[in-house]
Amino acid sequence: QVQLVESGGGLVQAGGSLRLSCAASGRSFSTYAMGWFRQAPGKEREFVAAIRQAGTITYYIDSVKGRFTISRDNAKNTVCLQMNSLKPEDTAVYSCAAGRAAPWQPLTQDSQYDNWGQGTQVTVSS
Repeated sequence: QVQLVESGGGLVQAGGSLRLSCAASGRSFSTYAMGWFRQAPGKEREFVAAIRQAGTITYYIDSVKGRFTISRDNAKNTVCLQMNSLKPEDTAVYSCAAGRAAPWQPLTQDSQYDNWGQGTQVTVSS
């Protein structure tokens, strides 16, 4: 297993940017697919972005395509989510997750992940 710690959340005006980071413990980080999920008050947790183990394949929910970029550095055991052109509807607690999904398994469902961080709050004001 890996332990995950997110950082980088905060308050930003609409149109601004934030960069979330997720630091993972352990020596097997490169064997995990990584994902970012978010949960707004009163709503269910939703998938935001994911990246395969090698870092060459990424996935995004439609509402963040072109605005968010997920990346990973396997040498530093980190995964990042660069968020640009933020909107008030992006306000949520963002959590990173790690899972050992096979290449044919989707990464958009939280059931594919068995390690979760504590989350970091992102608030976008209008």
